[in-house]
Amino acid sequence: MEIYKKGSRGEVVKQIQKALHLLPDGIYGLQTEEAVKVFQTSKGLKADGIVGPATLALLIPQRLKKSRRRIDKIIVHCSATPEGEGLTVEQIRRDHKAQGWSDIGYHYVIYRDGSVHDGRDVDIQGAHCAEGGGNVGSIGVCYVGGLEKRRAGVAYNQLRPKDTRTLAQKAALIKLLTDLKQIYPNAKIYGHRDFTNKKACPSFDAKSEYKAI
Repeated sequence: MEIYKKGSRGEVVKQIQKALHLLPDGIYGLQTEEAVKVFQTSKGLKADGIVGPATLALLIPQRLKKSRRRIDKIIVHCSATPEGEGLTVEQIRRDHKAQGWSDIGYHYVIYRDGSVHDGRDVDIQGAHCAEGGGNVGSIGVCYVGGLEKRRAGVAYNQLRPKDTRTLAQKAALIKLLTDLKQIYPNAKIYGHRDFTNKKACPSFDAKSEYKAI
């Protein structure tokens, strides 16, 4: 995982400096470090002066592809992963394909470090919310987490839902959902649980939390 900190050099450092309105000399020095800390504080991230995936995603936003489908829903999910454990797009893809699906069901996946990863092509209908016709006209966004930590003697299927979003994931979700709303201004943001009373996913009230976006 690429990170940038005091002593780093190169083109990405220049892009970071430009985003912070600093002289882009490509050398990550004290001034850059302090500017990064100020930026991180403003975004609710840990102000350590180190540009990891979450900070980089906010400084240098990724270009999102616009779907050719008509999008009127953005649905937030959790991966039902125990707190503190990681999960990759490829692992989710393998699991979903093992269930007979053509590909990973989600369009975007947010790791615990706040990095945003592409899943299924947004031009293709997802397989993330069969209830209430949720798959139609929607974009599926999933954060890794959503269950309490594993406990001795407790089976996985008995673990309780829990909002396990890290600060980096919270920041990345706000950024991604804001960007998606700019692309699909008529789309409404929901949580998976808004389409069924049988699931707690994404383990928090996304519809309420993101109503201002």
